[in-house]
This record gives sequence, structure tokens and C-alpha cells, in this order.
Amino acid sequence: MTDDGRYEAGLRVRRDVLGDEHVARSLAGKGLDADFQRFLTEIAWGGVWTRDDRLDRRTRSCITIAVLTALRAGDELALHIDGARRNGLSDDEIAEVIMHTAVYAGVPAANAAMAVARRVLADAPDV
Repeated sequence: MTDDGRYEAGLRVRRDVLGDEHVARSLAGKGLDADFQRFLTEIAWGGVWTRDDRLDRRTRSCITIAVLTALRAGDELALHIDGARRNGLSDDEIAEVIMHTAVYAGVPAANAAMAVARRVLADAPDV
């Protein structure tokens, strides 16, 4: 299968957003999820996140936080809160995205997301 450079481009963006350490851990497994990790890197990161001429990374991070909040995907949300900070969002902007999402996805989902954000941001170094 050829990916027209999407895998390498996706790998660069994935490392920029999620950090080298996380990506190295994710790709270290050669077993059950090796194909899945390649799929994520090529399609999500190399096929969607690289489309910077349409939405910048800050906006993509806002959308991702909102969707993960709505889905109550706490572990993935924590990862993308860190990524949002790497993409230039402030802690206040992250909190605002979660609050805005509460109106459309529900207060319980946003409350759970705010708890994740408090935990992640309390442990995060200042940027």
C-alpha cells in the first residue's frame, strides 16, 4: 500500500502535536495494534491534520477537544489537551472550549472533561 507521503507527513504532525515520547510509545508495539497505529498516523494525522490550508492546528485542537468531550473520551482528551497547549491554546481557551461544548453536548460530559483538563493542566509545565 502506498500512502503518497501521508505516513511521514502524519508522523511529523503527530509528533508536533502529541510529543515524541507519546508517539514513540504508540509505535513501539509490533503486535496487535501496529496496523492500527499506521492507519492513525497516515489517515488521521497525514490525511486530515496536515490540511493546514483549511484549518490551522489551533482550530483543529479546539474541534478535537469539543468532540472528545462530547464522546466522554477522557484518556484521548487528556492527550489532546496537552497537544492543544503545544498548538498554542491557553489553559483559559481550553476551558472555554469545554464550557462551550457543554451547551451542545451536555453538562455531564463537559463536567467530566473539565475534571480531565484540571488534572492534565495541573501537571503541565507552563508554556
